[in-house]
Amino acid sequence: MVLSATARWLLRTAAVVVLLFIYVPMALVLLNSFSASATFTWPPPGFTLRWWQVAATNQGVIDAAWTSVQVAAGATVVAVVLGTLASMALVRYEFFGKEIVSLLVLLPIALPGIVTGIALNTLFTQALGGLTFFTLVVGHATFCIVIVVNNASARLRRMSGTAEEASMDLGATPWTTWRLVTFPALRGALFAGALLAFALSFDEIIVTTFTAGPGIQTLPLWIFQNLFRPNQSPVVNVAAVVLVVISVLPVYLANRLSGDSAGTVTK
Repeated sequence: MVLSATARWLLRTAAVVVLLFIYVPMALVLLNSFSASATFTWPPPGFTLRWWQVAATNQGVIDAAWTSVQVAAGATVVAVVLGTLASMALVRYEFFGKEIVSLLVLLPIALPGIVTGIALNTLFTQALGGLTFFTLVVGHATFCIVIVVNNASARLRRMSGTAEEASMDLGATPWTTWRLVTFPALRGALFAGALLAFALSFDEIIVTTFTAGPGIQTLPLWIFQNLFRPNQSPVVNVAAVVLVVISVLPVYLANRLSGDSAGTVTK
């Protein structure tokens, strides 16, 4: 399709406006993390690394960031294991109710976070004895599984099943076939899915609010709870920048990994 010069100009202008709308506020957060003022002032009166030093020694920020890493890692492990099994079942096998199962697996990512959070909170508090670190990991895993299933299913659909069939025809057990044939071809998609699941879990706040046990505070929760406290704004800005970097880096790596392995298909 050939666009006129006017149409190209309008599309470019719209793209610039959308990108500015998204990234200018993030740039302001980054800028304020180096501002010499303890409150938001524009333009900044000067720049300093003081708030980064304060955040680096703030035990609340350190503990919250470490909790986020632990929760995201736990949710990612659960998501990779269950997501891999689910994708294998949905792509490689036919069974009654397959479409319904596929819908139920993918549904959590489409549901409003507050609905998922309330449902999980009700289940954990009324049927399973209360909220703990484990309930937080499970809560995050419910939507992280979807990312892994999508990645793994897409790769499995592009893979020919003849290599797996040939392996079993030659006497290999299903486990040997999985280990030597299926997994090497699926490894890149699983790793990309794990990175995306980690990023999604690390910055989650809505489901976290409803499933975190007493005294458990992730970095997003720490930011939200300290956002309006006096003289905490600069440290909150630093924590927000760290949160963005740790969330964006896995997404970037997953995108590069998916791009590099896009053409890898088992014949």
